[in-house]
Amino acid sequence: MNHLSGKDERMWAMIVHLSALAGFLIPFGNVLGPLVIWLVKREEGEFFQEHGKEALNFGISITIYAAVSGLLLIVFIGAILLTALFIFWIVFVVIAAIRANEGKSYRYPLTLRFVK
Repeated sequence: MNHLSGKDERMWAMIVHLSALAGFLIPFGNVLGPLVIWLVKREEGEFFQEHGKEALNFGISITIYAAVSGLLLIVFIGAILLTALFIFWIVFVVIAAIRANEGKSYRYPLTLRFVK
C-alpha cells in the first residue's frame, strides 16, 4: 500500500470531488470521474478513501434523482426539479472539494450510501 503525504492526500480528495464536473463533458461523467480516480487511488490513504466513496455515492445519487426528475417532465414539476438539482449538485460539489482541501471530512446531504 502506497500512502500519499497529507497535502497530496487532501489534493486528491479535492480532485475526486471536482472530477464529478466531468458530467459537463461526457454522459455519466459525474459518476465515472469519481469512480476512476477512486479505483486508482483508493489504497492511498484513509482520508482519500472516505472522500472518494462520498463523491461516488453522491454522483450515483444525483444520477438517480435526475432520472426521476426527467420522468417528471411529463408534469411540469420535472423542469423545476432538474433546475434545482443542477444548482444543488454544483454547490455541494464545490463545498465538498473545499472541505477536502482543508483536510476536513464531509458528508453530502441527501446521498444514498451504495459504496461503504
